[in-house]
Amino acid sequence: MPIRSLDHFLNNNHIRYRCYNHKPTYTAQETAEALHVSGYEVVKTVLLIVDGRMVMAVLPACERIDFNLFKKLAGAKHVGLATEQDIVNLAPMCDRGSLPPIGNLYGMEVFVSPTLAADEVICFSAGTHTEDICMSYNDWEQLVQPRIMSFTYMH
Repeated sequence: MPIRSLDHFLNNNHIRYRCYNHKPTYTAQETAEALHVSGYEVVKTVLLIVDGRMVMAVLPACERIDFNLFKKLAGAKHVGLATEQDIVNLAPMCDRGSLPPIGNLYGMEVFVSPTLAADEVICFSAGTHTEDICMSYNDWEQLVQPRIMSFTYMH
């Protein structure tokens, strides 16, 4: 079962989703393999510090962040990765590296790669290394209201 706050949030907003259990995975690409879906459908959430505030960057498993491009497009002076301790403090109920891409739960802005919008369905961590949620990209976008920005490259 997804972390309680996520489950409650999705249900209260009448979002249709499916939860999948799988063997433990530690990268978004491993999760894509476990779920038998494309690396474009599995989302990874990266916490960034942008000019002193924490934000979420959401991108497909098969892409990476271009930090210089992100900084330029966001009009920021400084962009860097959040620390492990920042993440633990933000989401103590989540497994390390398993943060759901729902900025609303944490009061933070979300930036998303436009390549995710090309898929009807996205899958993401439910807060553990063994559970993922799959839902409509359109529902996710309507719920989260991310800022769409081309800040990634293929790896």
